[in-house]
Amino acid sequence: MKIVDIKATTVSVPLEAPLRHAAGSHPGRFVRTIVQVVTDEGLVGLGEVGGGGNSLEAQITGMRHTLKGHDPFNLESLRWKVHNPVLSAYYSMIQVLAPIEFACLDIMGKATGRPVSDLIGGRMREKIPFAAYLFYRYRGGSKGGEETGAQIVAHAKDLVRRHGFKSLKLKGGVFPPAHDVEVTRALRKAFPKHKLRVDPNAVWSVDDAIWVARQIESLDIEYFEDPTWGMAGMARVRRNTSIPLATNHIVVNFDQLAPAVKMEAVDVILIDPHFWGGITAARRAANICDVFGLGVSMHSGGELGISLAAMLHTAASLSNLGFAADAHYHHLADDVIKGGKFRYVDGAIAVPTGPGLGVELDESKIGRYAEEFRTLGSYDYHQDPGRPGWVMSMPGFNYATPGKNRIPRSRERE
Repeated sequence: MKIVDIKATTVSVPLEAPLRHAAGSHPGRFVRTIVQVVTDEGLVGLGEVGGGGNSLEAQITGMRHTLKGHDPFNLESLRWKVHNPVLSAYYSMIQVLAPIEFACLDIMGKATGRPVSDLIGGRMREKIPFAAYLFYRYRGGSKGGEETGAQIVAHAKDLVRRHGFKSLKLKGGVFPPAHDVEVTRALRKAFPKHKLRVDPNAVWSVDDAIWVARQIESLDIEYFEDPTWGMAGMARVRRNTSIPLATNHIVVNFDQLAPAVKMEAVDVILIDPHFWGGITAARRAANICDVFGLGVSMHSGGELGISLAAMLHTAASLSNLGFAADAHYHHLADDVIKGGKFRYVDGAIAVPTGPGLGVELDESKIGRYAEEFRTLGSYDYHQDPGRPGWVMSMPGFNYATPGKNRIPRSRERE
């Protein structure tokens, strides 16, 4: 079996409401690129990656020349052909490698009649629990507009009612630290038995992060994710709190794992098969974490059903996945896979059992959302329509006052 073609299609899929985060916002939609790898035997493997447009599509389809005639079962050679680690400092192709590897594993599963999880070590679990990802949101139609503790609690109650989540994650960093402290307290009061984690996307200064940690330590926080930037900063915060620290910012490749262990900077690594360069690389990272006693969770980057299937198979195969995974998925209004969106049952999603990734494209949805992308185009992840002229700056100087479109330039936490 040989690869004969690679296709890439950018789609724009709507969200229930625009999501706010420390670096900007998602304005009511996710832009993703769907990858199809075609073989000479007529099998088509599916992949997916964040972002899109002519540049990314050209990078992906530009691999046709390199990979034409390549055996999709040969994943190690694929890695070197697409993303040569020796050259990565100059020209990284790691997020091009990931969707192509997903597609090759999908082909392998379809050729053998086995799900991807069977091909990467077998399943340790049949369903994957997820956390309710709680964002401050702008209003989008009848949805969104959450800003206060009471509004976030109401949103969380709705998600728990609809999807059965047992874990909650607050995406903070939009407002001053004290605001997130109050929202966290409100969530704990409303959900005394749920697991609760906080993630300000590394926007706080070290001192602010330590201050927040001391305010919320009594709330039984599952972990504090990326409260500040940099390995040294994270290590200092970790020395000053009893809350476990997690990261998806300072450890996103193998070169960063060793110094993180040496500096004792984190307790939990959020694995992501996109950032690490594929499912097999993410599994290797999880195995290394196991050796050094680090916890493993799973990061979300706004995935549609193809990437979610890849995450589900990865998570199913990890013996040391100790936390509910992240997913933006419940914020999506639609998907591009046949049968519609995956369903949450008691806060978990079942791992697909069909061959390969176990999902198929809905061609009508691909056409519809590809046209929507052509109409709307890409968006700047770092823009914020509620804060005109705003730009993300150094930690401690980056907040808007709740309800106001301004940024106080002070070190005051309030």
